[in-house]
Amino acid sequence: MTETHGEIRLDVRDQVAVLTLHRPAKLNAITPQMTDQLTGHIAALNGDPQVRAAVLTGAGRAFCAGSDIGGLAGYDSAVQFGRRPDYCDAIHTLAKPVIAAINGPALGGGLELALGCDIRLAAGSATFTAPEIKLGWIGGGGMSALLAHSIGTSNAALMLLTGDPVDAATALRWGLVTEVLPAADLTGRAMQLATVIASRAPIAAQAAKRNLRAAFEMPLGRAIDYERQLQTICFATEDAAEGRAAFAERRAAVFHGR
Repeated sequence: MTETHGEIRLDVRDQVAVLTLHRPAKLNAITPQMTDQLTGHIAALNGDPQVRAAVLTGAGRAFCAGSDIGGLAGYDSAVQFGRRPDYCDAIHTLAKPVIAAINGPALGGGLELALGCDIRLAAGSATFTAPEIKLGWIGGGGMSALLAHSIGTSNAALMLLTGDPVDAATALRWGLVTEVLPAADLTGRAMQLATVIASRAPIAAQAAKRNLRAAFEMPLGRAIDYERQLQTICFATEDAAEGRAAFAERRAAVFHGR
């Protein structure tokens, strides 16, 4: 299934959905209309049991330049701006594991989109920037918290307080991305990883994603207890029974999300 209308393109290949930000002439800067499209696509993917993993990438030479600055003048007040639907919130609602294939610059909200993904891969030409301070504000889609969790407070402060870009090699060294690849190999590697994840038990994969996020929000004791509860839920599924049977029979498990 492929939906090519609009500036957020959705292509479902087997059990993997590819979401492409498709406004290359504007470095894939996000408009309110694109936010609506992304929100709609993610709601559809959450409701589709055939989709088990996703890839998020950009068209052209950029991953995403964040919000379309030219459109921000359309808000009557700062309060109205702060209450707008946010594309970063949309990516956080995606229940399926999602891989960011960062093909070029990720700036501002584009960096926040990448940080909202579970695994981040980057082309060697990718750069990562939190430029809001140069414009007189700060990020509002989780920039500070997500950066600090990913790269530590000192590195996060360097990015947030200077607004200067970080190259792909530095991002890899800091742990902002998992792998840096030649641009020609980026999409293939993202699809390979997504396909592997899609072959795993989908209930367990979604539980693992939820558990990782909860681990940052809870004290250690509560986080371990929450993990045990999720483990118990997964253990009761048909997929877990299939996994045990496949192990005993020395064959590959076939999971159905039940």
